[in-house]
Amino acid sequence: MRILLIGYGKMGKTIENIALQKGHQIAGIIDLNNRDSLQQYNSSNTDVAIEFTHPESAPANIKACLANKIPVVCGSTGWLEHLPEIRQMVQETGGSFFYASNYSVGVNLFFHFNEYIASKMQAYQDFKVEVIEVHHTQKADKPSGTGISTAEGILEHYSWKEKWVNDAPAAGDNELNIISERIGDVVGLHEVRYTSEHDTIQLSHNAHSRIGFAEGAVMAAEWLPGKQGVYGMKDLLNL
Repeated sequence: MRILLIGYGKMGKTIENIALQKGHQIAGIIDLNNRDSLQQYNSSNTDVAIEFTHPESAPANIKACLANKIPVVCGSTGWLEHLPEIRQMVQETGGSFFYASNYSVGVNLFFHFNEYIASKMQAYQDFKVEVIEVHHTQKADKPSGTGISTAEGILEHYSWKEKWVNDAPAAGDNELNIISERIGDVVGLHEVRYTSEHDTIQLSHNAHSRIGFAEGAVMAAEWLPGKQGVYGMKDLLNL
């Protein structure tokens, strides 16, 4: 399979290594110094694109791929206010788009268990719930996309909580606080904490390397071509 890499930071390089190990070809690499070259790629020379860049550039990169009939797997976070227009373009072009805030199989099982626990814990209002996410100091967005996805999974089951807030110690009962920390080279730690006067229940996922994320992104890239629509890890993993 011919894979176009859009973004060549730590994740892009790790994805490249995994893809080559699995026998795929790298159709090209788009980074800051050659962004204009993206228009050279289309369905005749590329089977799928994997996009890991920044919130500012991701929507334009996705649109360029869809316009050129390239299925696109996106792992950039912090841009989801543009998702409705991406969905519209997928429908108009008959394209295929795969988005996940986190491609780790372990994290997506964490999401699954998080929603189940929230569905049970909402009945016990003595337990105060909060989300903690810790990443490396170079991470561009805050809170992390994985932290937001975790919070949204909880909010689906807490009818009286209206929204999540970030780093708000005085969050009201109708708000879910996401605590963000940026420390050294931490790959990614996410935790949901339920605390009462007497005890604490914790669900956590701690990534030891970026390889799990890269493997999931390549899995999605292998799965997506030939499909039409917008997909995510629940579709890939049948969760």
